[in-house]
Amino acid sequence: MTTKELGDLGEALALQYLKEKQYQIVKTNYRFQRNEVDMIAEDEDRLIFIEVKTRQTAQIGPPWKAVHRHKQRQIIRCAHQYMLENDSEKEAQFDIISIVHNSKGTFIEHVEEAFYPRL
Repeated sequence: MTTKELGDLGEALALQYLKEKQYQIVKTNYRFQRNEVDMIAEDEDRLIFIEVKTRQTAQIGPPWKAVHRHKQRQIIRCAHQYMLENDSEKEAQFDIISIVHNSKGTFIEHVEEAFYPRL
């Protein structure tokens, strides 16, 4: 399986997982300039920006740990632009869906409020 195929599979699994948890998905693969956020969900009070990280092993650590500060800044830029475009005054929340998928099974971890925007 290529890295792209694994990533696409991870996003499909994350979408299914979130729908089962009654998340209202409003956008997938939102892009702004060279930045991207995998999924955007909303509830009455919040817009939830979700990054999906998928790996075949957690040997070097859980996939969510790969969302370093640089990637967080990219997601925050996308979130800011999305909120401007949609004239949203909702609170922003940043989550990570961490998936390990291999021959032993599929393991999903949802890290809510994984990081906060910093100035």
